[in-house]
Amino acid sequence: MDFYSILAHTVTEPVGDGILHKIFYEGEHFGFDVILYPWKLIGYFGVIMFACRWLPQMLASRKAQQVEMPRIFWIMSVIGSLSLLSYFILGKPDSVGVLANAFPCLVASYNLYLDLKNSIKPVGA
Repeated sequence: MDFYSILAHTVTEPVGDGILHKIFYEGEHFGFDVILYPWKLIGYFGVIMFACRWLPQMLASRKAQQVEMPRIFWIMSVIGSLSLLSYFILGKPDSVGVLANAFPCLVASYNLYLDLKNSIKPVGA
């Protein structure tokens, strides 16, 4: 089985019968079968959020001339992880995807919690 056959084989129809599982676009682009349904868009959104979180981190570090982890980094991490978890749990059930996103979601949530907790100053301090 060649590389393109493997990629084409991974493009499958959604599992389930709810409105988020209904195919709204099906076609071929650049030799690949493309099937889009709402859950897949949620998954793509999660990937984009999770990948793009490094941009504000890089910009903040560049501005500070040292490593900085801005709050938006943790917010984007949590949103991206939750989107991917929902996709891999409800959209296209896949235990590998769940495991790959559960731990980062917990870590990002904890770091966001610490960031928020430490930014709130007690009254009179």
